[in-house]
Amino acid sequence: MKRNTLRRRMTVLTASLPSLLVGAGAGAQEEAPPVVKVLGHYDNSVGTSDAASQGTVTAGLIANRPALRPGELLEFVPGVIVTQHSGDGKANQYFLRGFNLDHGTDFATYVDGMPVNMRSHAHGQGYTDLNFLIPELVSRISYRKGPYYADEGDFSSAGAAHMGLADRLDAGTATVTVGPHQYRRALVADSVARGDGNLLYALELAHNDGPWQTPEAFHKWAGVLRYSFAAGADKFAVTAMGYRAGWRATSQIPLRAVTSGQLDEFGAQDPSDAGHTSRYSLSGEWKRRTLDTAWHANAYVVRSSLTLYNNFTWFLDDPVDGDQFMQAERRTMAGFDVSHTWFGRLGERAASTVVGVQGRFDHIAPLLLGATRAQQPLRTYASSKVDEASVALWLQNTVQWNGWLRSVAGLRHDSYRFDVDSSLAANSGRANDHVTSPKLSLVLGPWRKTELFANYGAGFHSNDARGTTAHVAPRELAPVDPVTPLVRTRGSELGLRSEIVPGLQSSVALWRLRSGSELVFSGDAGDTSASRGSKRSGIEWNNHYIAAPWLLFDLDLAYSRARFTESDPAGDHVPGAVEKVASFGATVNDIGPWSGAFQLRYFGPRPLVEDNSRRSSSTALAYLRAGYRINRAWALSVDVFNLFDRKVSDIEYYYASRLPGEAAEGVEDIHYHPGEPRSARVTLRLTF
Repeated sequence: MKRNTLRRRMTVLTASLPSLLVGAGAGAQEEAPPVVKVLGHYDNSVGTSDAASQGTVTAGLIANRPALRPGELLEFVPGVIVTQHSGDGKANQYFLRGFNLDHGTDFATYVDGMPVNMRSHAHGQGYTDLNFLIPELVSRISYRKGPYYADEGDFSSAGAAHMGLADRLDAGTATVTVGPHQYRRALVADSVARGDGNLLYALELAHNDGPWQTPEAFHKWAGVLRYSFAAGADKFAVTAMGYRAGWRATSQIPLRAVTSGQLDEFGAQDPSDAGHTSRYSLSGEWKRRTLDTAWHANAYVVRSSLTLYNNFTWFLDDPVDGDQFMQAERRTMAGFDVSHTWFGRLGERAASTVVGVQGRFDHIAPLLLGATRAQQPLRTYASSKVDEASVALWLQNTVQWNGWLRSVAGLRHDSYRFDVDSSLAANSGRANDHVTSPKLSLVLGPWRKTELFANYGAGFHSNDARGTTAHVAPRELAPVDPVTPLVRTRGSELGLRSEIVPGLQSSVALWRLRSGSELVFSGDAGDTSASRGSKRSGIEWNNHYIAAPWLLFDLDLAYSRARFTESDPAGDHVPGAVEKVASFGATVNDIGPWSGAFQLRYFGPRPLVEDNSRRSSSTALAYLRAGYRINRAWALSVDVFNLFDRKVSDIEYYYASRLPGEAAEGVEDIHYHPGEPRSARVTLRLTF
């Protein structure tokens, strides 16, 4: 092949197929030649995505905005809301596209190629705890919404986020942060050249009591050690991560106790609620890129543990000892993700084909659910050993049919095996399930810096392994039916992205998603929570505007509608389904030594019960950061959270609970977790 012909071929390929030419995962765009334009702090330009709701946030924006908790990194994904209803060491509560995602049921999250969602978890299916993550090391967040991508599997029906870790830092950093309620955080991180690569290390220590009357005493340490190097066409990285934390938990409280003066808003109905957790991992990544092919491989092993003590109903089930219960697990998780890409032509048309295989195995033992009083064991409801294995094969083909039409067609097949050994003999057993998911995306344009998208895909989420073999409820010992192991979903989307206005990148997406069942296994109760199929639809409008080289604005608006598809006298509203979400941000850089950021987020009222007779209040919170660089080595910043000191709820539920002296059947009431009052944290940073 002549050199100029080869050059023309590669130019067409890289310009037309920017995101899928190198396979799956968060590193896909990283491998492509540097032809992608970066708009401000987003890598979402026309020609870089296969859907209007897909994009990448770069490290610059992540570093410039304040976050109250590590989990709030996911709020860089437009439309995502992150809250907390218990202690800060527990996984956050997430909302997106009409889903109350609980702790992550239908949103898949990955860090450095490792899945964060925990299957068959002691507390909740898809449990996504991001407290082990050090935000300063995140180099990008690549996000996708909807089940349109062949390399995305379990938990990704609403969306997925892949967080990549930096291979090296521009400079070493040491920071100390202090704030009210005994908030303390220290971080040291640096990277040094070693051999042909870079050795990156980081250590974080933190403590926080919070505004709660029972001090939270949240304490943690997190560490990262990463070595990466390149040799010819190959790139390698090996990463070790560790995390450990403990806390007391001030969980949601009954509204009636606060309005009557029986309980302070920042008090705890059961001050013995608490938790402790750990997570250790070792992962490796290999990439190879040639003119005609690409390889991408990840492998990981994770060892984690969690013990939670929660009491959400107080004396409803046990009027003598109370309703506190313990959930505990120890887990070993291992897996791999390998893909191979061929770049070629279909006649005169540029094309690529990717084949991938993914596997994961979770061994959880013991997996406990029991009754406690002030953390002292009373009885064990169930003790299980769970082995859950899955393997997936996926194929994706991309063709640039002409100058204005690109197609992305995919097919994915997942197979699962569940093996449960329970202390309740009736709940032991094995189950198998599989699902095949077709995908198709069409990208039209660009015309006048504007492109159109049409996306369709089938997906799924897995249910807790214990639910697939359960025949008896652990607490009441009443008969129950096993849950469907893999719940199918179907989604579609029409979208538009435009840069026709100089400096403004704007995208609109109209989407819908149907789920075969909302049936889930409840880790709190140890049995199934019956529900029905559902349908969701909505619209999203995302805007990023560079008003000046030093000033960036963001405006994201979303509306969704969620309904059950089967009629029931109880009603057809999906409880907790967020309807309206809005986010506005302004980021200022390089005004002499000054920098700053302002972030406002809003999520509106949502139904708390099926007939919509009880609705939550709305929540609006503003964050502010002001930074000043003293000299080349030293910088100072102040972060203010809940800037306007609004009394808001992080989360609200409606259910029955019983306080001392109340009727045996309890009282139906709103239970909420208050948002933290205004507070400021000061950070002193040394760059070396």
